[in-house]
Amino acid sequence: MRVFLAVDVDRRLSYKIQKIQKDLMKTDAPLKLVDSENLHFTFKFFGEINPEQIQHITSITEEKLENYQSFPLHIKGTGVFPHPGYMRVVWLGIEDPTNFSQLQKDLDQEFAKMGFKKERSYTPHLTIARVKGSHNKELLASKIEMLHDIEIGQMDVEKLVLKKSELTPVGPIYTDIHEFFI
Repeated sequence: MRVFLAVDVDRRLSYKIQKIQKDLMKTDAPLKLVDSENLHFTFKFFGEINPEQIQHITSITEEKLENYQSFPLHIKGTGVFPHPGYMRVVWLGIEDPTNFSQLQKDLDQEFAKMGFKKERSYTPHLTIARVKGSHNKELLASKIEMLHDIEIGQMDVEKLVLKKSELTPVGPIYTDIHEFFI
């Protein structure tokens, strides 16, 4: 089963994100937008794992979250991976990601003990589109730069969700496996 740990985006912010996605589509660049119901911040992508590993991940996550309280998350700004000269992913960022990054780092250390690859340089981000080619790349880059400091809004991180990911020809299908409340 293909699994990852994430924070779902507050649905109240989805319309602002969809507006940005529509602005990006006006560039006529070859983009695959992330569906509003799939918008999330990934804490850890595990890949293919078995039920025993899911139980261990669940135990670790529940134990670590006992040391945390819910915290605000301010979504602000755009960026790309891997870099502006070769864009594959368009994302929204987090203003002051201290709490988010600390929780991700604490969990990642524990997951590394299970044998999962430790993140080298983790950038908290919300993927909003995947770039599928170079057509109108300059126009897309210009639009992303114009949106560099865009304010989306604030939400509270109150839970993490372990999700199953099924890849299909029309896009991924995510199914919640377990919710972890902070």
